[in-house]
Amino acid sequence: MTENRIGQRAADLLPEERATGSADPQAQAEAILAESDEREADLEAAPDSFLEHRRSDQTAEPGETTR
Repeated sequence: MTENRIGQRAADLLPEERATGSADPQAQAEAILAESDEREADLEAAPDSFLEHRRSDQTAEPGETTR
């Protein structure tokens, strides 16, 4: 993880992340990015969430909806 990436994420904390009142936005951003990287590397790292990966040939065409 690069310092630039952490610094950018710290500058762009979401309102709900800012609301926690972190005394150290850099450390908060580093923790957020570490968790994000872990979930990206291991799709089973977030057992309560569902990640769906599709190939481009599995997408719906415009107008092809279930509604």
